[in-house]
Amino acid sequence: MDSTSVPELGRRAKAASRLLATASGAVKDTALRLGADLLEQHRADILAANRTDVEGAVADGATATELDRLRLTEARIAGMADGLRQVAALADPVGEITEGSVRPNGLRVERVRVPLGVVGIIYENRPNVTSDAAGLCLKAGNATMLRGSSSAVRSNVAIVTCLREAAEKAGLPEDAIVLVEDTRREAAVEFMRLEGVMDCLIPRGGASLIATILEQATVPCVIDGDGNCHVYVDAAADLDMALSIVVNAKTQRPGVCNAAESLLVHRAVADAFLPRAAAALDGVELVGDERARALVPAMGVARDEDFATEFLDLKLAVAVVDGLDEAIDHIARYGSGHSEAIVTTDLRAADRFCQEVDAGAVVVNASTRFVDGAELGLGAEIGISTQKLHARGPMGLRALTCTKYVVHGDGQVRG
Repeated sequence: MDSTSVPELGRRAKAASRLLATASGAVKDTALRLGADLLEQHRADILAANRTDVEGAVADGATATELDRLRLTEARIAGMADGLRQVAALADPVGEITEGSVRPNGLRVERVRVPLGVVGIIYENRPNVTSDAAGLCLKAGNATMLRGSSSAVRSNVAIVTCLREAAEKAGLPEDAIVLVEDTRREAAVEFMRLEGVMDCLIPRGGASLIATILEQATVPCVIDGDGNCHVYVDAAADLDMALSIVVNAKTQRPGVCNAAESLLVHRAVADAFLPRAAAALDGVELVGDERARALVPAMGVARDEDFATEFLDLKLAVAVVDGLDEAIDHIARYGSGHSEAIVTTDLRAADRFCQEVDAGAVVVNASTRFVDGAELGLGAEIGISTQKLHARGPMGLRALTCTKYVVHGDGQVRG
């Protein structure tokens, strides 16, 4: 493993960021496509490294959800490569003029998109984040500092090796992408405190990581928080549609942040819908409030904390509500601001839900699983922000830029 210190890696990334900020879109796209090709060419090496990581995680007692996040397959590597190619195909945001005006004194004022500089990503278990994050940052003209978990370090090294080689072949500095291989907690804290080097820190992980960031970080952060997502089945819902959406939102991949964790059902359709839903959710542990359990007696008792929990597993909290007002209040109390869905044929109910639910994404008549950068046309995503500054919801290229004012004059001075 590379023992280069965190400050030295930061110094190298900062130097690379100045070169990357002025790189042409064509050069950046070449690096991304080369990176995709190299991931596929070296998939045997990546899979071998990943198998070692998975074996270590099994020995350490990792859960099934943790192993699913960690494990790579040929299909997942192909998806990582496709993600890089999709990002390469997107319009380059750098240099985009977002506003322009001419002042009464003749000054021409423009607002132009520019890279953030050095973006740090600290994350757990998921090696696909390595290529997604590095690819998006590179396209947006940023150098990337990556710090994954110890459980995935071999996989991350193998992936970053391919991406650094691709950057160099395209004529960009290798240090446009650096990986901190020191997985000690002390190194993580050092990473979070690279003031003057790191321009933005994005954590992707569980509650303990986020708590550490909030306690220790001294650089600006964008929090990729919990996904305590709800599906609300309204009185006017198409129940066949609702059943399909609930099953997909909970079971298609339960260990990710946009999976549903709570089901709210209007009392007018609860007796028709809940027994069907319980049968369709075979293998999912259901816990519910008193009214839900009256309709599905086999359901466990939901404690208050169950409605506030991101299970990341085949478990679902269920409540029967009196109407839209109660559903919105429930989401306001327990939701994490990630993704919330309503199933209804009532346009007014859908409009109210969209207006009043405070979340990064609201979904009408579709699964919460679509709240994902690739699914929403952003290419790969850097994360899903549950805060409000400076980005919210799935974060793509534009969220990895800021703006600066460019002012042109012809000799004006201020009186």
